[in-house]
Amino acid sequence: LQKMLDDSVKILFDSKDTITAWKKIIKQNDIVGIKTNVWNYLRTPPELENAIKKRVIECGVSEENIGIKDRGVLRDPIFQKATALINVRPMRTHYWSGVGSLIKNYIMFVEKPSDWHDDSCADLAAIWKLPIVANKTRLNILVMLTPQFHNIGPHGFSKEHVWNYYGLIVGTDPVACDAVGLEIIEAKRKEFFSDDRPLNPPAKHIELADTRHNLGNADMKKIDLVKIGFTEGSFI
Repeated sequence: LQKMLDDSVKILFDSKDTITAWKKIIKQNDIVGIKTNVWNYLRTPPELENAIKKRVIECGVSEENIGIKDRGVLRDPIFQKATALINVRPMRTHYWSGVGSLIKNYIMFVEKPSDWHDDSCADLAAIWKLPIVANKTRLNILVMLTPQFHNIGPHGFSKEHVWNYYGLIVGTDPVACDAVGLEIIEAKRKEFFSDDRPLNPPAKHIELADTRHNLGNADMKKIDLVKIGFTEGSFI
């Protein structure tokens, strides 16, 4: 995981050296919040959290100025004072939003997340404009190690609908990362079900993050996608 992360960051920031690449986004005086996801069936791997933290420390940030949290970020002193955020979570289908995505991962930065469930969570990108997170996200990591491509019910999980993809989608644009992840999820659903079976509800918040909220780019034709490693079964 450390090598996967480092290789991605080096290519993303056009650097041959790992720490030089990380120092392009993390400064010694930063207070860094690593926004993770702890859903018990498919959480952000602790090994990946530690890999990120290791590189942040190597950028000169003291350990006391680094926080790793999902629930409770609003009341966490590190996240309250954070100057830099790193957003990392697994991709999975979701009962309210179509998919649980990088955009959706910031829903814990509001007092009442359920208030954002209307219309398939269409306006999740608006959360990214709140002062606690606005313009602070330095890196987005969509975990595609074992994504979930189908679920039933609010917290539905089935091992039948999880597969070993062994990937990370890394970028500075959360919308573009989510759009690529969604493309993979939809392709896997078509392969598994042998027909076009649209997500229900649709993951409209990703496209609207682009067209309504101008958070980033959701158009696959405009995404500068660089693939490292395997190509067979990548769906992109």
